[in-house]
Amino acid sequence: MTRRRGYWPFLVPGAVLCGFVVAVPLVMTVGTSFTEWSGVGTPAWTGLANYERLLHDDNFWRSFRNIGLMILAMAVLPTLAGLVLAAVLFDYVAPRLGPRTARALRNGLYLPQVLPLAVTGIVWGWILHPGYGALNTVLAKTGLGGLARNWLGDDRYALYTVMAVMVWVQIGYPVVMFMAGLQRVDPQLHEAAALDGAGWWRRLTGIAVPQIRPEIAVVLVTTTIAALKVFAQIFVLTRGGPGNATLVPSYFAYQNYFERADVGYASAMSTVLTVLIAALTLVFIRVQAR
Repeated sequence: MTRRRGYWPFLVPGAVLCGFVVAVPLVMTVGTSFTEWSGVGTPAWTGLANYERLLHDDNFWRSFRNIGLMILAMAVLPTLAGLVLAAVLFDYVAPRLGPRTARALRNGLYLPQVLPLAVTGIVWGWILHPGYGALNTVLAKTGLGGLARNWLGDDRYALYTVMAVMVWVQIGYPVVMFMAGLQRVDPQLHEAAALDGAGWWRRLTGIAVPQIRPEIAVVLVTTTIAALKVFAQIFVLTRGGPGNATLVPSYFAYQNYFERADVGYASAMSTVLTVLIAALTLVFIRVQAR
């Protein structure tokens, strides 16, 4: 009991910092969501008016439809592709080409995670530019100029283009997590399954995946939360356009707060998004514990 008490003083600085950085702003945001305020002067109490306004705002609902596709691009697809890539690096590349080669490829896939988000957004903006962008230039020089598009400026392609960029950004994180998880799978299980005639894919889905469920749950939780609050890439690449085609809740809240000075309405959006993230996190935690 004495030793346990000795740890509490070391938790106090972190708890105080968390209170000032997270808890206090969250309480202020929730309180502001019940007011009409431009950021200057005294807020006027409006009750649930901002939340009623959200229910009838087509742009708000469109932003949540878009975030559903962003979850697909930032959580589901990278998790599935990352699992296969991690297994290939672990089972084929490392035994045949050496662990150094596998680590180099893993680090290359993880590189987008450590680059500043604004930098990756600017670089992809150059690549996808309709006039001088590298993608359309390569298509033209290889005789595929008919496939060239205004990738970020056409509302038919903008959201899917951003989704493709986000798959590239996210895929390295699952690869690193799953390769770490595969190291603790007992190799004797794979050997026994191989002797029984199980192929590589059967061993992956029947042995490896059940063994690394904790890593899969962590990846899904963190990437889903990242998708729900994605902002930087949208801001740099499209600013929610064209015609709100790539609008997401975090950028919609930013627009109302900083561009339209509608602080109460923006706070209501932020509160709804926070509740949604907290609810999904609790669901994932319960599923993982089960």
